[in-house]
Amino acid sequence: MAYTARDLEALRAARSAKMEKAMATSPILAVPQKQLEDPLAHLPCSSILEYRKGQVIYNQDQPSTSIYLVIDGKVKVCRMADDGRQVVVDIYQTDEFFGESAFLSSPTRDEQALALENTKVMTWTTAEIEDIVTRRPRLAIALLQILVQRSMEFGNRIESFSVDNIARRLARTLIRFSERLGQRGDDGSVQMMPFTHEPLSQYVGTSREIVTHYMNQFRREGYLRYSRKGILLYRDAMRDWLRQQAAAV
Repeated sequence: MAYTARDLEALRAARSAKMEKAMATSPILAVPQKQLEDPLAHLPCSSILEYRKGQVIYNQDQPSTSIYLVIDGKVKVCRMADDGRQVVVDIYQTDEFFGESAFLSSPTRDEQALALENTKVMTWTTAEIEDIVTRRPRLAIALLQILVQRSMEFGNRIESFSVDNIARRLARTLIRFSERLGQRGDDGSVQMMPFTHEPLSQYVGTSREIVTHYMNQFRREGYLRYSRKGILLYRDAMRDWLRQQAAAV
């Protein structure tokens, strides 16, 4: 499926607006700083691949040799633990890049990308990226900035694993997903996609049964509602709960 220059320009405009919003709302990027580089400003149009819900984009048996940009849909990237369990690295949505592990060219990458819904992605091989970088060095800066942002987010997540119990880790996960993947309502609530408890447990680092226990507790206490249609999170109330928990420690 071909993508036109006009389509790519629309993507660039959408990414620019999203980056400005992220800089304004993210605690990681809250300090004043210069505008971040956008990789799309330096990348040409490429072909589009389509994946059905539940279809594997790449895995350890078929490792990726490309960088991906989500055009439409959502993608779960996870790694396999030594005991065979999946650990969710993150969930990526429209206008977000993933697959950077392809730059390692390692035959033993235990990483998998799965379409959470019908998804379209634009791809560039690592060879193409390396060639473009030699001609447009600012692309390297743009990609490096993405990796640094993710490294800082992973650092916060590791810190949470060290100091938070499972309930607080789950609350932080719900807040983060609502900031990245949710739509805010007029009453301050945030509507998210219908996550099952399995990927939440894989992200938080616990069992599905324990996530179900705390999700039911949060629902009884009025912090969220959930059904097959999605999760409705009262984010400000959940943040207040986290502050109260921190004060009680």
